[in-house]
Amino acid sequence: MEKQKFYQDCITILRAELKPALGCTEPIAVAYAAARAREVLGMMPTQMEVCCSGNIIKNVKGVNVPHADGMKGIEVAALLGTLVGDASKELEVLEYVTQEHIARMKELLGSGLCKCTLRENVANLYIDITMRSGSQSAEVEVKDTHTNITRIVHNGEVLLNKENDAAQERNLSALKKSLTLEKILDFAKNVDLAGVKELLDQQIRLNSAISAEGLQNKYGANIGQMLLERGQDVRILARAKSAAGSDARMNGCPLPVVINSGSGNQGITACMPVLTYAERLHADSEQIYRALLISNLVAIYQKTFIGSLSAFCGAVCAAAGSGAAITYLQDGTDEQIGNTVINTLANIGGMVCDGAKSSCAAKISSAVEAAILGSEMSLQNKRFQSGDGIVKENAEQTIQSVGRMARVGMKGTDIEILNIMLEN
Repeated sequence: MEKQKFYQDCITILRAELKPALGCTEPIAVAYAAARAREVLGMMPTQMEVCCSGNIIKNVKGVNVPHADGMKGIEVAALLGTLVGDASKELEVLEYVTQEHIARMKELLGSGLCKCTLRENVANLYIDITMRSGSQSAEVEVKDTHTNITRIVHNGEVLLNKENDAAQERNLSALKKSLTLEKILDFAKNVDLAGVKELLDQQIRLNSAISAEGLQNKYGANIGQMLLERGQDVRILARAKSAAGSDARMNGCPLPVVINSGSGNQGITACMPVLTYAERLHADSEQIYRALLISNLVAIYQKTFIGSLSAFCGAVCAAAGSGAAITYLQDGTDEQIGNTVINTLANIGGMVCDGAKSSCAAKISSAVEAAILGSEMSLQNKRFQSGDGIVKENAEQTIQSVGRMARVGMKGTDIEILNIMLEN
């Protein structure tokens, strides 16, 4: 009975985390909050202020907003969200942008309608949008996750205050904290796939499509295409297909992607290397689904110790998840799967996040390369040992030590990265 409850908890986590999103999730979160504020206001604002945490600013600054004619920035995302105004689409809020919306957005840019400011001493993921038109006003606050609206105010009346009603968010957080690597592997190997098949099919379909788009057309630095020029070795293909999805996503491709831990890049990295190896190894559909369960949940598990946004590159967590799944696909033992995670984190656990932009594709390539090496090492019964830097006795302890480094140790790094970026 207890095992079945845990299985259902894992499915709840996956349904909460593996959502489709259009473009980079940070500008989309700004657009979503703006669309919701516009709905509350009930009219086009004459003034709007967008206050964001440093991590939101960092992740919006260098990435193209989808359906924005190649434009970047918080003001672009907020104005488009205001003009499109369909918050029910959540992270696909900009799906129905028209040329008229883009033209109007360009007219409003720099008009003084939208003011963007940094808000300090708030959650790493924080957006607060206030809109006014005459005597009417509306405020929407998003915190901790990209669609988690925690406060809505209309004309001074508080319509929602989730500081006093956060049971659902606390429950999801508690479920994630109940994960262990041992329990994840038991779930992935034994759960009835009927409860997760549709979810994973969507991840396979959408993430494969954006990867193919990145390989076929010009986006950013075209890291994926460049890697393919080196040949068809499975190690290269896994990196190329993962990087290509990020190439497209970071540079305005309008195709959706299924995210992991709030990030499309992490969703791609947790998926495409697994699919690439599964194809080369002639894995059947059941093996593919179970491998994706390992990859996704191992990535989510690591992020519970780090948080939504930080100075730690989340692609590392997703790549470690992919590496674990690749080891599973090659009949690795549970110990070898855990050692793959250790080897990956020991290698590339210091990669920093300096915002969403074209070079994320190169970082994904590097993270996947480290995960593949980690898998190959573990399958030969080789692993980095406790005392090798931040490596501990086992995968659980190593994941926690990396989480501590990212959450606590890299706070100052995060601030300096933002300061450096704002100098440009």
